[in-house]
Amino acid sequence: MAHPTPIRRDHPAHPLQTALELAKTGVPVLPLRQGKVPFGNCRGCAGLACGGRPNMKTPGPCQCPAVCHAWAAATTDPTVLTSPAWAPAWRQAVAVAYHPGGAGLTVVDLDNAAAVAWARQTLPATRTVPTTRGEHWIYQGTMSSANQVRPGVDIKSRMSYARWLGPGTGPLADLPSAVRALVGREETTPGRGAVVSSSPGRAEWDRTVATGCRHTERYIRAGLQRGLAMVRSHTESGAGSQAFGVARFLAAQHATCPGPCGLDAIGRQIIAAAVSVGVPEAYAERAVTNGLNGMGAAE
Repeated sequence: MAHPTPIRRDHPAHPLQTALELAKTGVPVLPLRQGKVPFGNCRGCAGLACGGRPNMKTPGPCQCPAVCHAWAAATTDPTVLTSPAWAPAWRQAVAVAYHPGGAGLTVVDLDNAAAVAWARQTLPATRTVPTTRGEHWIYQGTMSSANQVRPGVDIKSRMSYARWLGPGTGPLADLPSAVRALVGREETTPGRGAVVSSSPGRAEWDRTVATGCRHTERYIRAGLQRGLAMVRSHTESGAGSQAFGVARFLAAQHATCPGPCGLDAIGRQIIAAAVSVGVPEAYAERAVTNGLNGMGAAE
């Protein structure tokens, strides 16, 4: 991969201009909206009703031309970046994100001063990029992405995105075993022919799976959409814990229902939301299952 070259900063570039320059160097990019988060899915892709993109953990047939599925939409193709389908997003974009794994990179996102101090004592020196609250340490090589591998530390690589904050300083070091070890068992590779995802289909909740629920459909959908939005808003850290909290809260609303209430379908949608912002699927499933069952805090 050709590593990103410095972008001129004497005049602030429009996000699309920055994205096109990055794409030329082989870095897959996408726009970020207000709040510096990806744009939401179109109606056809909402709740992964489309099945997801082919390059997602659970491969699907989606070929939507819009900026759907967060990191999975990232591209180096200038015809896509400048297409009419992406134009509305660029008009509202406030920043640019990139897909580290697609560029052959891993970003260790250090969210505060304590995390930076830990990295300086523990990890090999590499290219660093200052962030609002901490630093991004960038290594050559890819691995699984995971949030909260330790306090204030997220790993962003294969199925995640990172905000573009500049080329950084220092040479790129190879991805060290110390970083891979932070993810632990999530880094395992399934055997040949194994199913990557243990989650069943990603169908959205509907009334047909909630024949014993005492709540109205409008009430359930409104609460679920608020919960999904809360999970997706945690793009820097905490999405797994948020998924646990949302699952626990929504399950509690049905404690007095005779059932069934379709909590399995609700859980699948919460898992999908967490995965869309970089939470490893196994972790998301564990957190949501614990939340639905009223167990202790997410791991």
